[in-house]
Amino acid sequence: MPVVPRIVACPTCGTQVEWNPENKYRPFCGERCKLIDLGQWASGAYRVPDVAVSDTAELDADAPDGDAQPPGRA
Repeated sequence: MPVVPRIVACPTCGTQVEWNPENKYRPFCGERCKLIDLGQWASGAYRVPDVAVSDTAELDADAPDGDAQPPGRA
């Protein structure tokens, strides 16, 4: 039984692309789409949420100004 290549959509333009080791741009259809995606990350258009930062901001907001002490210290 022959192996059927996996076909995926390029995340940038949606072109159908064969997923195989010979495609050095996978999952993208080519260098152009790969660079467009890289540019989106570099410009901040894509971001991974950082839960730890928002948790810290909430803790800082609860502490009186200039009196942020670890628990158990006076």
